Amino acid sequence: MPVTVSNTARFDIVVVVLALLTAFGPLSIDMYLPAFGAIAESYNTPTNRVELSLTSFFLGLFIGQLLYGTASDRFGRKPPLYFGLALYIVTSLACAYAPNLESLIVLRFLQAIGSCAGMVIARAMVRDLYTPQASAQVFSFLILVMGIAPILAPLMGAYVTAAFGWQAIFIIVAALAVACLAIVHIRLPETRLPNQAVRIRSSLPIYWGVLRDRSFLRYSLSGGIAQSGMFAYITASPLVFIEHFGLSPTHYSWLFGLNAVGIIGLSQLNAWLLRRHDSRKILNKSLPVLGLIALVLFIAGHYNWGFWGVIIPLFMYISTLGMVFPNAMAGALAEQQERAGSASAVTGSLQFLIAGIISALVNVLGHYDPLAMLYMMGACGLTAVVMYRVLRRPA
Repeated sequence: MPVTVSNTARFDIVVVVLALLTAFGPLSIDMYLPAFGAIAESYNTPTNRVELSLTSFFLGLFIGQLLYGTASDRFGRKPPLYFGLALYIVTSLACAYAPNLESLIVLRFLQAIGSCAGMVIARAMVRDLYTPQASAQVFSFLILVMGIAPILAPLMGAYVTAAFGWQAIFIIVAALAVACLAIVHIRLPETRLPNQAVRIRSSLPIYWGVLRDRSFLRYSLSGGIAQSGMFAYITASPLVFIEHFGLSPTHYSWLFGLNAVGIIGLSQLNAWLLRRHDSRKILNKSLPVLGLIALVLFIAGHYNWGFWGVIIPLFMYISTLGMVFPNAMAGALAEQQERAGSASAVTGSLQFLIAGIISALVNVLGHYDPLAMLYMMGACGLTAVVMYRVLRRPA
């Protein structure tokens, strides 16, 4: 039976399981970043072509989330979740044995469709279980768990690649998904009964109705565009730090983890502030700060400030997302009670559509300027601030 909506965030086993479900997307991205060179060598192709497997993953996250939104409102939360995890397991194993890069790119697209089931349904379950204010606290906790993945995943990926080859990375994530599937079946409650009134063929009108909600669009777009700056960093950081600045894959992994520590720290500060302040007020303060840091990143790229001139504002940008993104997500879902699954899908798809575009752009621009990542991050942060102001409801 669906549980009662709570005004208090309880960090119990259910929240931990939801956090694990949201971690599969970041884990699938971050763990294989240090292996780009090994994958390129294995397929005898330039490293920048391997980045296309990351772009296809973002595209899969965009399309896949739309598939699960209405399905989770129609059939309940858990049946689509079972399907997604099963698809993730199968495609992860297939990635390990992909005969060429083209096959890997296609399989990464399908793997993303499987992984985003947990992302969509976990967000919808948070909205099922908690009020908007309490859900912002829970989203901060989810970022804590998601932040652990960027710390551990690149390090694990670097060592696993060195010891066993890059193929072992995909076998490991498949095994983790098998374990998570068992935990979901045993410990995760169903938070929404099947609703036959929801028609799958009505998905597009439902999604369009969500998109026409000005408040939803304001929070979803500003949060998604701000977060896409991080995906520009994820896509281009191996090129910037390993090839341009000359870091080893292991040192790059430690640097990647350091930035994850920043987002974890500020997400937990955000959770503490939410006990005393409204989530929208926190967003009103933190988003302009992100815009200011984005401007510094843009200038750092233009004047080529060097390693420390890049890494310091980069750390500040990623860290500030720990305060921007949870509150933007809570604001986007706050007024979407009966269509929380669909709204979760739309906001996730918007975020990864933008991320896919930014990933592709930074991939192209990286051929001309190794610091193009900084321009893209700066543009994302400034655009997020503009969208947040432009889409305010008229007084």
